[in-house]
Amino acid sequence: MMEKKEKKFLTVAPFECAWRKDLKFREAGRGCVAFEASAHNDVTVVFRENVGSQHYHYKRDNRPHYTVILGSHRNRRLKIEVDGKTVVDVAGSGLCCSSAFQSYWISIYDGLICVGKGRYPFQNLVFQWLDSNPNCSVRYVGLSSWDRHVGYRNVNVLPLTHNHILLWKQVDCGEYEGEDNSDEEVKDERTDYEKWGLENFLESWELSDVFFIVGTEEKPVPGHKVILQASGNFPLEDEDVIQLQGVAYPILHALLKYIYTGQTQISEPQLGSLLALSSQFQVMPLVKQCEETIERFKLNKKLFDSGKNVELSYPCSQPHCCAVFPFGLPISAQRLKLLHSIGKYSDINICIEGHGLVAQSHKIILSLWSAPFTKMFTNGMSESSSSEVHLRDVSFEAFKIMLEFMYSGKLRMEDTTDFGSLLLQLLLLADQFGVTLLHQECCKLLLECLSEDSVCPILQAVQSIPSCKLIEETCERKFSMHFDYCTTASLDFVLLDEAAFSSIIQHPDLTVTSEERVLNAILMWCMKAKELSGWETVDELMTKLTAELLFEERLQSVNELLPFVRFPLLPYALLKKLERSNLRRHIAVFDNFVKEAIRFIESGSAELGNNQNVRFQHRRSSFKELLYICDGDSNGVLYFAGTSYGEHQWVNPVLAKRIIITASSPISRFTDPKALASRTYQGTSFTGSRMEDGHNSAWWMVDLGQNHQLMCNYYTLRMDGSRAYIRSWNFQGSMDGRVWTNLRVHENDQTMCKPGQFASWPIIGPNALLPFRFFRVVLTGPTSDASNPWNFCICFLELYGYLH
Repeated sequence: MMEKKEKKFLTVAPFECAWRKDLKFREAGRGCVAFEASAHNDVTVVFRENVGSQHYHYKRDNRPHYTVILGSHRNRRLKIEVDGKTVVDVAGSGLCCSSAFQSYWISIYDGLICVGKGRYPFQNLVFQWLDSNPNCSVRYVGLSSWDRHVGYRNVNVLPLTHNHILLWKQVDCGEYEGEDNSDEEVKDERTDYEKWGLENFLESWELSDVFFIVGTEEKPVPGHKVILQASGNFPLEDEDVIQLQGVAYPILHALLKYIYTGQTQISEPQLGSLLALSSQFQVMPLVKQCEETIERFKLNKKLFDSGKNVELSYPCSQPHCCAVFPFGLPISAQRLKLLHSIGKYSDINICIEGHGLVAQSHKIILSLWSAPFTKMFTNGMSESSSSEVHLRDVSFEAFKIMLEFMYSGKLRMEDTTDFGSLLLQLLLLADQFGVTLLHQECCKLLLECLSEDSVCPILQAVQSIPSCKLIEETCERKFSMHFDYCTTASLDFVLLDEAAFSSIIQHPDLTVTSEERVLNAILMWCMKAKELSGWETVDELMTKLTAELLFEERLQSVNELLPFVRFPLLPYALLKKLERSNLRRHIAVFDNFVKEAIRFIESGSAELGNNQNVRFQHRRSSFKELLYICDGDSNGVLYFAGTSYGEHQWVNPVLAKRIIITASSPISRFTDPKALASRTYQGTSFTGSRMEDGHNSAWWMVDLGQNHQLMCNYYTLRMDGSRAYIRSWNFQGSMDGRVWTNLRVHENDQTMCKPGQFASWPIIGPNALLPFRFFRVVLTGPTSDASNPWNFCICFLELYGYLH
């Protein structure tokens, strides 16, 4: 049924299902499964109360369950089934890919099923559906198929907390119980505010600045100038009162309800009056709908039951935005923007310290988005009666972007050099003023631009914001998976608080080339290092300074963090050095761990992996050390791949399909990719040039495969038998084979000077600590052979470093 390629990879045969006991929601009815899949069609995920059998199939299951099928109908549709019955069948969403693994996530929360694509759960939502009769007992996740094999890998089940629902939910889908880890008043306010919208101000005297006198009874009906004028043409220039004694109240109510909610009801006999009133005020979408409805009524009176209400709804042009102001309403975003830009009907001036007056705005627009603004304008605070608001400690640029979002419902940010810094300021501002959807958009952008270089500043900014818990967790995982780079490329990590740094050190995905790097990072963090240093530097400082002076207020953290270093995994020779160090003499816990590790290794009484104490176990995510010794040695990555990663005798890894080597020119007698991985000297081996971006380009490229990445710190080339010596070239790495990072740049390098010569070069700097799947050597200038200056003549290539 299932072939197990490695711990995180499995293939499900047609009409079967894979169940693993670890694929289980922490809380019944609530959880998220994130995974990668490769299939021609029908990536099928089943959710049920109990684990099924190997030959289980959802079509034969008579027990309650949910089934989500990505790429149904020959990879054309997305389907959701409840207890075997199709409830969702939509075209073009959540499709599969057979040529590469795609990332997906599926979450269930009290019957709300969300499907998304991408590496990060809870973003890039593709589809969501709410079960009106939810099954809150589903707990186990099954990975199934239809008529073709489906490959799954990196399958993880994540808890789905209330904070995640608040952060990512785009539509109102009911009430949810929160956790007891934040202030109840704030939590209730945020939950209630999800339902907040312009309909809450329908015929409300709150923040109104105009009213209608309607009917013979002269009933006063409040309104808001900016809303009315953005939806039509009302006589508001000099008047705060609009006289409509000749209009019945139900007609005006139907008009205002349409403007404020996007839908209304009116009895059939009153349609003509509603048409006349909407024409008077030029609410054109309603005019058109009234005319069309009346015309349909004339053609077929049976369409309507006389005396009953007719429903009219504004047709939203952007369905996925209909819950966001001003979308889903007959309000012109362009006209609203114009009114804001000229300050028309403004009732509040906003001043920012150091910038003076920055905007003439409308209280109702600000209140639509922000609970703090609503309270400010309606709870009897000084701003309730004042026409000015003065703000301090607020970024002017970020506030202007937030205002534009409030009026347009869209986030617009230019890609400038300070984009990241401005985005963080905007995130903090959105959190401060409770603009939930803007906060969500900022979070999505942060996840999209999250990199090894930005992870520390982002984590530092969000670690104090409860609503950014998902961003914080993602940053910690990113940091832990690129630990070497993040603790070497810069010292930003020493600014993290202890909780965040401790979480990273303990993270199950911590990927590091040696435990010595963990020790160095802890010591640098504890001493708030001003420059990169290792334990030797700290040891030397302790000849002059006491531990209290060196670590200051973080001295206690030394004792709390050192237990997370797996000292028994350090080389014995290094442990003996640490045994003689000042660190051991001055820090008792350090002394204890070093002695324990030495005793453990000297005793030889236990295998590291067999000891239950985590300090004696290799990290789950670790690198294979493949370091350069000499030219043409057997320590490189390509040689290791040829042994099936240490499993059997060497065969050419290209022939064994462990790696892929490609060239800039087509394969021929003398352009043979397997020659570069061969241990046999080739007299003639070259690749020709091709035109790329208007320039000559000749290259050889190595693909380590989907399941491997390399932090490369050395590489070797060998000339063929020609005299076309390379002089200018780049050695590059890439994760996707399209975007390349220069690892070493050679300009007029005279190293190669003999046919058949080996030469090797180290990779230095922070980029040596970045893992890549693809590597290539690419000519950037002509060779020494004037007759064929763009023939790239090498017959051997080897890579070294840390393989994951």
